[in-house]
Amino acid sequence: MAYYVVIRGPAAIGKTTVAKLLAKALRADYLSYDEIMKKHKLDSIVGDGIPSANFVKANKLIIPYVRKSLDEGKIMVLDGCFYRKEQLVHLEKELGFDHFIFTLKASLPECIRRNAKRKNPMSKKTIKDVYSLVSTYNVGMNVGTSKMNGAETAKKMLVYLGKKN
Repeated sequence: MAYYVVIRGPAAIGKTTVAKLLAKALRADYLSYDEIMKKHKLDSIVGDGIPSANFVKANKLIIPYVRKSLDEGKIMVLDGCFYRKEQLVHLEKELGFDHFIFTLKASLPECIRRNAKRKNPMSKKTIKDVYSLVSTYNVGMNVGTSKMNGAETAKKMLVYLGKKN
């Protein structure tokens, strides 16, 4: 059964780690919005963050690839902050496939601690700003990551997806 999975949440919460583990376990294709945004120079901050229009532009870039995978019966795993509701609404409308959305949750201090351990950490202000933006709306299944590593988080998602298949 073809479907796509969106892994969303604040910066430094472990989205990429979890998404890659989930994609491997599902034998799914994987796509990182951070990479798409950076590659196409759509990641410029304007006002309170990256504008919705830039996220929609990124959607338009990836939709043919995602649709091809889904049409072939594959599963697709997408990871990104998805802090603009318009991005998800556009993606859902344009793809029209079954999908699951997981919002990873942890405290702001924990995201700041995780960020500090990165090879190229973001500023504390960026972590706080993205955290605030992601928290402006809630969508999908919330998955607390505070007491779990990436593998445990992915396993929890797999259990949920297994119940839905």
